[in-house]
Amino acid sequence: MRRFGSLRSNKKHKDQNRSTERRQSEPHGLFASGLSSSPSTPTQVTKQHTFPLESYKHEPERLENRIYASSSPPDTGQRFCPSSFQSPTRPPLASPTHYAPSKAEDSESGVYMRFMRSHKCYDIVPTSSKLVVFDTTLQVKKAFFALVANGVRAAPLWESKKQSFVGMLTITDFINILHRYYKSPMVQIYELEEHKIETWRELYLQETFKPLVNISPDASLFDAVYSLIKNKIHRLPVIDPISGNALYILTHKRILKFLQLFMSDMPKPAFMKQNLDELGIGTYHNIAFIHPDTPIIKALNIFVERRISALPVVDESGKVVDIYSKFDVINLAAEKTYNNLDITVTQALQHRSQYFEGVVKCNKLEILETIVDRIVRAEVHRLVVVNEADSIVGIISLSDILQALILTPAGAKQKETETE
Repeated sequence: MRRFGSLRSNKKHKDQNRSTERRQSEPHGLFASGLSSSPSTPTQVTKQHTFPLESYKHEPERLENRIYASSSPPDTGQRFCPSSFQSPTRPPLASPTHYAPSKAEDSESGVYMRFMRSHKCYDIVPTSSKLVVFDTTLQVKKAFFALVANGVRAAPLWESKKQSFVGMLTITDFINILHRYYKSPMVQIYELEEHKIETWRELYLQETFKPLVNISPDASLFDAVYSLIKNKIHRLPVIDPISGNALYILTHKRILKFLQLFMSDMPKPAFMKQNLDELGIGTYHNIAFIHPDTPIIKALNIFVERRISALPVVDESGKVVDIYSKFDVINLAAEKTYNNLDITVTQALQHRSQYFEGVVKCNKLEILETIVDRIVRAEVHRLVVVNEADSIVGIISLSDILQALILTPAGAKQKETETE
């Protein structure tokens, strides 16, 4: 791998002329094969529903400043671009949005949906960011160490033979490898040490192979939300259809933060004042949880079998005292302790004791407006719903919230489960 400088684009100036041209930028980053320039693609802005936020189209500087002034450490994603993008095989774009027409289209309840339709995926891409891309010939172990070193949770996979992006490497892959091959602290995980990414994909995907789900920078944010929830994924690469360059990775977290920045300027739908119990948002049955003394390998098994992304940690009295998420698992790679998964959850979480601020909770009687504000400010992926005794009642995730704010008013149905 070679390291290049970070992306510096003049997005602020270009955004003022978005109706006729796309920015010119030079994405740089870490990649096994080299460097290429990013696309310059004409774009056309279609007329959307008009509401107060249309004024921001004439104030791009205010829009830009507002996004970054309120943002926490940027959604890091390191910009990696292969050198051989001359005639790549295009990855399939996310399928067009299909949903049952709803009366909410022109009503107050559809205001957030119309906002998302009037903004493109391009609008949410940071002025300066980084994106990590792995060649499929890279060793799995080195790939996970690179995720840790660069502070990212996922990376698009580039296959040189096909000259295209073929998938994503995420923490879920790391968990699946540990789940599949771990035997005991006395047995080294040979597959993690020696396998290349392409070998792992051949073994793991076999009959479950699916093309990479991605989206164009010119697609609407509504389409991005629909694609994330419909395909039950947490990462959506933004890939330019002309050059084949990967530009950014969209997440539920980034999209909700973008929307929340402008909520105060929009009419507030009545459902924002309803509580979780009234709206029925979240999961309240068969909630998976673990105890402080639960072995890590058991937690990993639950992640895989239940296809969930976090496990509340409950003490003997039933009180929620911590939470163990998929992202915490990557620390096993960071600390090189993945060969002993018989340690307890409490031992595994000691690394974060200095900065962990506690489990972010809510109750079923809190209104949706409060829930959205809390989850965005806390920068977490879920809230644990508890009762007066601090015992688990349910879980409400980012996808649950985006579903309620954007897709439900459009008539799109909720999906049951999600994977990273």
